[in-house]
Amino acid sequence: MNQYTQEAAALLRQIVSIPSHSHEEKEVADFICSCLSHENIPFERIFNNIIVHKKGNTGDRPHLLLNSHIDTIVESDKYTTDPFNPPFYEEKISGVGSNDAGASVVALLITFKHFWEVDLPFDLSLLLTAEEECSGPKGMEYLQQRVSREYDFAIIGEPTSMKCAIAERGLLVIDAQAKGVAGHAARDEGINAIDIALEDIAKIKAYHFDKSSPSMGNVKLTVTQINAGTQHNVVPDSCKWVTDIRTTEQYTNEDIFKLLQKEVKSTLKARSLTNKSSSTPQGHLLIKAVERCGIEKYVSPTTSDWMRTTIPAIKIGPGESARSHKADEYILTGEIDEGISVYIKLINKIGELIRYGE
Repeated sequence: MNQYTQEAAALLRQIVSIPSHSHEEKEVADFICSCLSHENIPFERIFNNIIVHKKGNTGDRPHLLLNSHIDTIVESDKYTTDPFNPPFYEEKISGVGSNDAGASVVALLITFKHFWEVDLPFDLSLLLTAEEECSGPKGMEYLQQRVSREYDFAIIGEPTSMKCAIAERGLLVIDAQAKGVAGHAARDEGINAIDIALEDIAKIKAYHFDKSSPSMGNVKLTVTQINAGTQHNVVPDSCKWVTDIRTTEQYTNEDIFKLLQKEVKSTLKARSLTNKSSSTPQGHLLIKAVERCGIEKYVSPTTSDWMRTTIPAIKIGPGESARSHKADEYILTGEIDEGISVYIKLINKIGELIRYGE
């Protein structure tokens, strides 16, 4: 491992050891701020979000934002080791948040420090956000107007195997409730809410969205939870179910919600209508830089803080998305090394394109 990777790995091991569930990021934010203070790097803290501006920023040039999140989901009870104090392995770092998105956090931080005194033809800042996993009100949602006002484009750090997402699907979660009439299961009475729910589920799964995105494909709809009944001999009068919908830019979340509500008897309630799909404008500087660096492009099925911004962005980071939100999460030190190298290469390429007017 080179010095950068060693520093990043050591930092990530410390971060993983600090529980930082969404809404509970204070201690990990304290730790990161103390690291910055120790190196005499000025920062601004808003709630548990940390903003750092590169030395030499002028305020009158294109402004690139590096972003990732410091919060994690609640760890699975299926971990085979302590998720906050895993065994030490030279070649990997284990524990909750190591892959999503701790590896991106440390890789972006080391990359930012690499450019601290480098002369760039654009301004550079780093934003580490809280409450990303829960779409909370004190993370990017709180900062979105400021981000849109102060920055011109962004690199979002998430586990993508260092492929570059130039678009990502949005997210619409719908809570549904089918209502029936209770009755005794032994007699021909009552109206079974489960039957109503199953009919409704069949309708929405078969629903044909008549628009499709050239890049993202069709809307993806999955029923993920269902709950009903109190005991074996009672016809249930209520059945609750949840649908996870991954959207494209062809429909707003509100459009989809209204279309589905017309199809079903169940009462639908959207948890949020703001988790929109995102895409990088064709021909944008970011895409040019990605292509010049030979980085593979793709469309991400998962969401990130990208959906809470209005500036052009790409999503790229070390680690594999498939490891996220699972027990025994881990990141390889070699993946962190690749992440830092690619981030540096990409930022240098952005500088070249701006410097030479491309």
